[in-house]
Amino acid sequence: GYEDLPKAVNITWSSINFKTILQWQPKPSGYFYTVEIHGQTSDIKRKCILTSETECDVTDVLRNVKETYTAHVLSVMPTEMDNFEEPPFAVSEKFTPYSQTVIGKPEIKDYSQKDSKLNVVFKDPLTPYMFPNGSFQSIQDIFQHNLEYKLYYWKDQSSGKKDVTTNSRKFEVSVDSGKNYCFYVQGIIPSRRENRNGQESTVLCTSVGRSILDEYGTEVFIIIAVIAVAVITLAVVLPVVLCKRKKAKKARAVREKELLNGV
Repeated sequence: GYEDLPKAVNITWSSINFKTILQWQPKPSGYFYTVEIHGQTSDIKRKCILTSETECDVTDVLRNVKETYTAHVLSVMPTEMDNFEEPPFAVSEKFTPYSQTVIGKPEIKDYSQKDSKLNVVFKDPLTPYMFPNGSFQSIQDIFQHNLEYKLYYWKDQSSGKKDVTTNSRKFEVSVDSGKNYCFYVQGIIPSRRENRNGQESTVLCTSVGRSILDEYGTEVFIIIAVIAVAVITLAVVLPVVLCKRKKAKKARAVREKELLNGV
């Protein structure tokens, strides 16, 4: 009977860029799980019906991202799905996608450093939700002006970090001419109490006036030095060897001629 089935435990929400996965334990044996999503103002929606997995992608039933949801994870027997008896279930913590989804990594599309200006162009992450025309909505399409982006930048091999904020998708900052800079971009939602800072983009560095020694370190210098020594050694030794071989050949020819004359 239903009363003997274990209830789900450790129910957690995992959400990045509004792609939301519900996870729980334990792995079922002899029974299945069905997930019900309960919204404050929306109808109950069922997902992952009779699943033997311990996770469920619930993204498509959380389209009203500002609504608060709870998940009921039901422990069920397949033959009793139509039974009027209520199966045992566990209830998740409340989840509001708009205030709890993590902002993912921005993608650096282009960057350049010319004279004393560093320019960075980036693309904010896409969500699983679409516009009517079929194109995917970006994070900024949903958050609008509640989302800011920060560029953190610093002189290469220095620990002094500066930052600047934008509501667009590009930065232009003043830097020291001829010096290389490293940087990354991060989305921020100032109105949030938690999860304010998004994931950091890949760290990139400019290469204005960067020497091969700066780029690859002392290893290249050592390799070049070894090659130079080998070339110099060869240049000195090879003529000596050739000269000795030439003298030995000449001496051998003289001896052979003397021997022939003696005969």
